[in-house]
Amino acid sequence: MNSTEERLAELRGPVPPLPHNARTIAALTTNPGCARRALMDAAGVDKRAVASRVGFAPPYGQSPFAITRTRSFVAQVKANGCAELLRLLREVLKLDIKEVAYQDLEDAGGNHSQDVRHQLARQVLGTAAAQVDDAGTLFDHPLLKLPVGGRQVFLEPDLIAFQYQGVFHIIEIKSFAVIDDQADGGKVAAAAVQSAVYVVALRRLLEELGHDPNTVSDRVVLVCPKDFSNRAVATRLDVRRQLTVLNRQLKNMERIDQRLSHVDEGVTFDLQPDRDGRPTRAVGELCVAIEHIPARYSPECLSTCEMSYFCRNEARRSTHALGKSVSEELGSVDTIDTALALAAGDLEPSPEQAEAALVLRAALRLREECLA
Repeated sequence: MNSTEERLAELRGPVPPLPHNARTIAALTTNPGCARRALMDAAGVDKRAVASRVGFAPPYGQSPFAITRTRSFVAQVKANGCAELLRLLREVLKLDIKEVAYQDLEDAGGNHSQDVRHQLARQVLGTAAAQVDDAGTLFDHPLLKLPVGGRQVFLEPDLIAFQYQGVFHIIEIKSFAVIDDQADGGKVAAAAVQSAVYVVALRRLLEELGHDPNTVSDRVVLVCPKDFSNRAVATRLDVRRQLTVLNRQLKNMERIDQRLSHVDEGVTFDLQPDRDGRPTRAVGELCVAIEHIPARYSPECLSTCEMSYFCRNEARRSTHALGKSVSEELGSVDTIDTALALAAGDLEPSPEQAEAALVLRAALRLREECLA
């Protein structure tokens, strides 16, 4: 174990690291500038448990009803050898193909080991990449790998990789509805980032096997129920922008030792659980450890990070709490009190604050005119 791994283990405490999945990896892209999240994720810290201990438990999680609905819809789309999915692929990919082969990679000869399943996926997908022909093949449940913060993360997607004429397409099945050809923008964006995670993982696998990684399309197929029925509809999403952001953040995670160099020795998020698993760490002591590592809070964190409510309370007088667009517009004006003082003319701006002061004073005049 190298010094970086030892230091991350010290941050986490004597518990196994919390494993990543596509959802947590996708969430890394929402706030790449946050050192607190980067270090906690790299160490595999259970952020929900830490937030709960200091009194800021996130009031959300995956709904069991949503999970059940998703599983039911996925089973419907994949039924009868993916007959429904093949119909959708003919339409959205404009394929002149009557039938395809189907291979489920979830069962590796009765061995459910992740390493064995991953080796099976490498073998099957590598063979498919080497045999370019007009026959299409659906690969269900390919177990992929992706290095995140120095640790190999297994990705067990509820997806299908479709290979046709030498090109692989990532297919993501979601249960949120497309109503009148419109879907929830936030959910579509989240699905795009999660799909990009699978694109990166599959490209790395093919590259390791000596194949062209660009044979994995950067346009993924999203399958959702249409209107208020369970009839499936498919569309293509361009995830090139998400791939750029994701690859950049994964590289940042590889340089986690640079962030660790700014963390004092002895800082840890260890909850010191008792025999029954209940945390005994003093709340005040844990808060000091959390606040030692700077956060970069923004309202977008509320839907993606378990520590967001703690960070929001910490940043309640900061301009970052007003959103990225506001904080970027105000530049070096870091606090709301400073912004109000500059707007009212009660504070002489520094050279770095001069432009922001003009914007603030103009905004105050406009507010007064509207109220008048």
